[in-house]
Parts: sequence; C-alpha cells; structure tokens
Amino acid sequence: MTILPIYAALLALLFVLLSVRTIRTRHRQKVALGHGDDPAMLRAMRVHANFAEYVPLSLLLIYFVETGSHAPWLVHLLGSALLLGRLCHAFGMSRTPENFRYRVVGMGLTFTVILLSAACLLITALLS
Repeated sequence: MTILPIYAALLALLFVLLSVRTIRTRHRQKVALGHGDDPAMLRAMRVHANFAEYVPLSLLLIYFVETGSHAPWLVHLLGSALLLGRLCHAFGMSRTPENFRYRVVGMGLTFTVILLSAACLLITALLS
C-alpha cells in the first residue's frame, strides 16, 4: 500500500479550502484581479500562494522517499509533518494581526520535510 496518496489527498482538500477562502475574499472585497491594495485580499492570496509554492516540491520529494523503499514510518513522519506545517502556517498567516508562532512552526516543519527528504535521497544515492 502506498502512503503518500493519503497525505496528498488531505493537502488537496486544504488547498481547495484556501482557494475557496481566497475567492470569497475576492468577492467580498470586490477585487477582480490582483489584490487591489486591499490588505485582506493580499493576505488571502499569499496564504494560498505560499501553500502552492511549497507543497508540490515537498510531495515530490516524499514520493521519491517512498518509492526508494524507505521505512513506512518515515513516509508517515514526513507526510504528517508537512500537513501539520501547512495547517499551522495557514492558520498563523491568516490571523490579523499575524500569529508569528504558528507561521514560524509551519515554515519550520515544511523546511524540515524538504531538508530531511533531500538528505535521505542524497544519502541513498551516494550509498548505492
């Protein structure tokens, strides 16, 4: 059984939630394109865009870890850390004023997933 599709599906649901929230903010603020110099619109856009910037690479790296026959617990650890990190980041960045603790934890977990995945893949490649 592959593990990553579970985390990818959960992250996809979160992405849709962030998308809908951005669309609602756009409608509420009456901003058709861009952020219209509206702080709420800019915040919603950046929360959504930040997710879109980090999640695809993270999922790809975890995919390579999983297909590299690494322990299932490692894939679960990476997937759950990414999911928790993205939830924390979105929550912290969505607050006005921002809750930097959640944002920092979220980015820390996301960077940890990327770095651990990359390290695991490089070490495996070097030992092969």
